[in-house]
Amino acid sequence: MSIYVILEGVISLFLIAGGAFIFIGSLGMTHLRDFYMRLHGPTKATTMGIGCILVASMLYFGVIDNYPVIQKLLIALFLFITAPVSAHLLAKTGLHQQLKRVDKTQGQPAELRDEEVGKKPVPHHPDAGHD
Repeated sequence: MSIYVILEGVISLFLIAGGAFIFIGSLGMTHLRDFYMRLHGPTKATTMGIGCILVASMLYFGVIDNYPVIQKLLIALFLFITAPVSAHLLAKTGLHQQLKRVDKTQGQPAELRDEEVGKKPVPHHPDAGHD
């Protein structure tokens, strides 16, 4: 059995796993109930799916075609840095907009101050007791 046959099998497994992750992420995006739950679909599963597909591409072009894979490594690095940051910003925006969440969602977000949700802050009086 040639090394290329084994390598093509491994590449195929990475492609199938990547497709499965992306499919599961898209199902989560459509079937989960509230905004906060829906963040997990594109940020977790889809990132893993694209990562698997990039690994398969790096194996194919790097080993079989002897082609440099630096560009694909940069794509993966950019993806793994930006996906969590964008999910964090979306979640924080959802908190600021006070989006409704399903009661089954576990955990309670920390209370936001009035100025964080666009209301005027309550002035602090110097005569008031210290916290």
